[in-house]
Amino acid sequence: MLKPFEVHIQAEPLTRFEHELDAASWSGFQGQAARARTLMAGRTFWNISSTARGGGVAEMLHRMVAYARGAGVDARWLVLTGTPAFFHITKRLHHALHGSRGDGSPLGQAEHALYDEVLRDNAEELLVLVQPGDVVLLHDPQTAGLAPALAAAGARVAWRCHVGRDTPNAEVVRAWEFLAPGLAAARLTLFTRAAYVPPQCADRALVIQPSIDIFAVKNQPMTPAVARAILASIGLLRGAAGAPEPVFTRADGLTGRVSRGADIMQSGAEPDPEVPLVAQVSRWDPLKDPAGVLRGFAILLRQSPHLRAELVLAGPAVTSVADDPDAAATFQDVLDLWRQQSHFVRQHIHLACLPMADLEENAAMVNALQRHAAVVTQKSLQEGFGLTLTEAMWKARPVVASAVGGLQDQVVHGQNGLLVRDPGDPTEFAGAVRSLLEAPEQAALLGRRAHEDVRAHFTATRHLADFVRLIERLDAPG
Repeated sequence: MLKPFEVHIQAEPLTRFEHELDAASWSGFQGQAARARTLMAGRTFWNISSTARGGGVAEMLHRMVAYARGAGVDARWLVLTGTPAFFHITKRLHHALHGSRGDGSPLGQAEHALYDEVLRDNAEELLVLVQPGDVVLLHDPQTAGLAPALAAAGARVAWRCHVGRDTPNAEVVRAWEFLAPGLAAARLTLFTRAAYVPPQCADRALVIQPSIDIFAVKNQPMTPAVARAILASIGLLRGAAGAPEPVFTRADGLTGRVSRGADIMQSGAEPDPEVPLVAQVSRWDPLKDPAGVLRGFAILLRQSPHLRAELVLAGPAVTSVADDPDAAATFQDVLDLWRQQSHFVRQHIHLACLPMADLEENAAMVNALQRHAAVVTQKSLQEGFGLTLTEAMWKARPVVASAVGGLQDQVVHGQNGLLVRDPGDPTEFAGAVRSLLEAPEQAALLGRRAHEDVRAHFTATRHLADFVRLIERLDAPG
């Protein structure tokens, strides 16, 4: 029997936002919290996802549930369990919603029967916990098939899709046909962009963009010296005598130490701390196009051999994310491509698998890498929304991103970063990165503007107001 499990989250006080907001904004934020308490009195707000670690959805849920609890709402988070075959199907759906064939495997009746069987097992346990009138927010394709059982039990069910494609194709249509029976039972559907909404959800869709937690370990302030010490401790920078300890502050206020090393493929010595570093941090997913980043950086090196720069492609340890069965194969493809490069190119490109055993330690590693980077990239072929990019922008890093999906809502070309119009063109990507490396003052200006844009649009204060709107819509007659 497959059973979901609960991720226990402690409440985070909303008062930590008081010093980040002006008086009017703080008053409005308190008002939204009070409204949420009133709307959810006597009820539970359930979030259901497919993994507790790895990827933007899990990271966002950790913090949003904590702040909802801090607002006085009984918010909880459940993670469904599934078989390898189930996650193979849902990964195929994930690719299809982006318009990609993935591995080309079928999405027919047999696959639907297996998908439904896994979710029926999970639903049996959920129906013991979820009460009539409770709010249930299902996240992404893995959970959509739970909607009919939960709605029949009297829950107010909404489904949130964190991915999508601006211009639907046959694969997108195939994915929506697969998910249609489950989605028919959802009272509301949530999307990151209006362009992602399929026709069958148009009359019950809300657009809610993701956000980051500016107080999370991944985003907490960190001095350049500590960032370098952390990267040296995991093997991604050359160490220096007299460096500070590789430490960070955990969510509970205690001091944590980065003690685990990363699994790194590099030719020769660790990068020199004084040489500008270009970094992309993402899951090992072909749609994140780590291979394209490698190709583009190789072009940059060959075209500008005297330009001092290093590239780090970083992602989670390939066996650490339960619902991502493609990670190992994608990493192997990138590793094979790295091995095909000349010795000169390989010397300047470093592949890193970051340990996930301690999620806060992993977050400190990512924080250090992004803060040390001269340029952060997100060269996705398709992207629902780039949370990792938002984190880099919060850290005032100059960014280069593909002009696809939600990345276009985050980056205004030439204002707070650079957009690559053709995500499949490694030469255009190389030129954008080169322009930032050769003009550090302009790059710094873009980074400062990026920080302010994230403060204005992509933090938890805005997200809480969106969820109050969601609850009001779910409770509305009809």
